[in-house]
Amino acid sequence: MTSDIDQTITIHLNQTCAELLASLCVELNTDDAVGVVSQALGLLDLVQKTKRQGGRLCFVNDQGHTSDVMA
Repeated sequence: MTSDIDQTITIHLNQTCAELLASLCVELNTDDAVGVVSQALGLLDLVQKTKRQGGRLCFVNDQGHTSDVMA
């Protein structure tokens, strides 16, 4: 399903999603919104693949506490 040819689609974001995307771009110090969306989709894909294989994906904070990623 991957291709070396760029394909363009239009995504309409509600205000909340647009603000979140803008905030993430600022936090990541980038103006590449497509790159940020791509990273987010990659993470969601990893969560789904892990769940299909019977596993779980979690984040671990500095104190060693874990939090499952829900999708």
